[in-house]
Amino acid sequence: MAFVITSPCEHEKAAECADVCPVDCIEEGENMYYINPDLCIDCGACEAVCPVEAIYIEDEIPEDQQHYIELNKKFFESRD
Repeated sequence: MAFVITSPCEHEKAAECADVCPVDCIEEGENMYYINPDLCIDCGACEAVCPVEAIYIEDEIPEDQQHYIELNKKFFESRD
């Protein structure tokens, strides 16, 4: 399971999450940041520093934000 960045990050792009990630699994996209689910070690460092509370562990994402799980995965699939 990985952490996922959701809608509050769109057009916000505060980089605190990327700065604290110990495995560098957070990358900047055009409108928001994304967490690589294959590299995330579930440490929670990103969630703790997110100023807009956009980061959730995958199984705790609000129902209306569930599609961000797939958006995060697709972002990294397109980069392979």
